[in-house]
Amino acid sequence: MPGGRLTQQERRQIALGLADGLAYAEIARRLDRPTSTVTREVLRNGGPTAYRADLAHRATEHRAHRRKQAAPREPRASAQPYGRDAEAVRAYEEEFATVIMTSGMPLMMSRVLACLTLTDSGSLTAPELAQRLQVSPASVSKAIAFLDSQGMVRRERDERRRERYIVDDDIWYQSMMVSARATARLVDTARQGVGVLGPGTPAAVRVENVARFLDFVSEGIARAAEQARDILHAAPESAPASAPGSTPASGARPDASSGAASDGPAGRGSGCD
Repeated sequence: MPGGRLTQQERRQIALGLADGLAYAEIARRLDRPTSTVTREVLRNGGPTAYRADLAHRATEHRAHRRKQAAPREPRASAQPYGRDAEAVRAYEEEFATVIMTSGMPLMMSRVLACLTLTDSGSLTAPELAQRLQVSPASVSKAIAFLDSQGMVRRERDERRRERYIVDDDIWYQSMMVSARATARLVDTARQGVGVLGPGTPAAVRVENVARFLDFVSEGIARAAEQARDILHAAPESAPASAPGSTPASGARPDASSGAASDGPAGRGSGCD
């Protein structure tokens, strides 16, 4: 399998594949590249309907030029706890963010969520996120505002009065509940349309069917999420010893069944860039 950055010719093949309606996996197979490489390339450069090979190639060269001019990153090898392979962790974080992005979340929000999720403490400040992701504080602030609105992060002041952004073990449950509430509002609005459009009319029947479908599915998802949280939410049975020089996270969440705290290192040695 070829390595390194995509060539201009490969980007043209991606554009042709998109124009032919091929799936990312099929385009990747023809290029002998990982599917995540093609997915990330397309979503980073306008999406499947706006991707242009020449523009994507110039944008990549511009980003590479900016990285060369930027200050060198901190050495990652010494920042990895538990003897983790630094490059493997970085590659996994990139893959994790890409998968989140393909579910519909914007790029920067996906990167911030992945970075927070893959830290042992599950907690970082805005400057720490900006440094690890090599982005501006404004980008971090915008991403956090979005994630906060979706119930996927929470804010907390540490002992130095710095605002920290935290992902709890039940962030996906909280996100599903936000989605369920939004769907419930859509159901109510659809049912209001029945009276406006006239009961029994084709349009009224259509919106009533929309309301019934969404109500049924949303209720099932919410119920399943509640059951899953009660049954599955628990700390690992045997967590590894803390990394050297780390301290327990201040906001450790108690295990639902045993009352034991699920701690993790709160230092800078996280699993993200």
